[in-house]
Amino acid sequence: MKLHKIYLTLLAAIIAMPVVNADDDKEEGFTSWLFSVERKNEVRPVKDKLYQEECSACHFAYQPGLLPEASWKKLMQPKSLEDHFGENAELDEETRKHIETYLAKHSADKSMYKRSRKIMASLKSGQAPLRIIDIPYIKRKHDEIPNKMIKANDKVKALSYCDKCHQDAKAGNFDDDSVRVPGYEKHDW
Repeated sequence: MKLHKIYLTLLAAIIAMPVVNADDDKEEGFTSWLFSVERKNEVRPVKDKLYQEECSACHFAYQPGLLPEASWKKLMQPKSLEDHFGENAELDEETRKHIETYLAKHSADKSMYKRSRKIMASLKSGQAPLRIIDIPYIKRKHDEIPNKMIKANDKVKALSYCDKCHQDAKAGNFDDDSVRVPGYEKHDW
């Protein structure tokens, strides 16, 4: 009987204990962290204004939880930014370092969000792809979509334009239910 009371007391202490959520650095109670609506999101939404401003000037500001830290570190190297997928995306050192730190801190390997965990589970140890579309999990999720709906679709052009089909991509939601391929009805695929 005494052991039962000890377990209950310990459980109550754990539930009431504040924790730091690695995904947003704010202290909150264990139960609110465990059951929060934000934790049910697919990928942590972008919350850094400088990253959003700099990167979305040219493309969708990909959530840090879509790649592991090693990938972001490679992508954010000055040499890589000089030739960023055919474009010059050089940044001053202070901005580059700030963005690299933000991306690394919230990368897929440091996230507890659903999609980030699935991304990491699909990668081999040490694997650091430079393109999100090269991640095995992402490839599998898109492998049955006909070419005419993506590459041959002028409204989409490539899988790298996530927000063209994933209507809630900016909010970190990549759920199949939120997909709308421009120019096609849901039943077409």
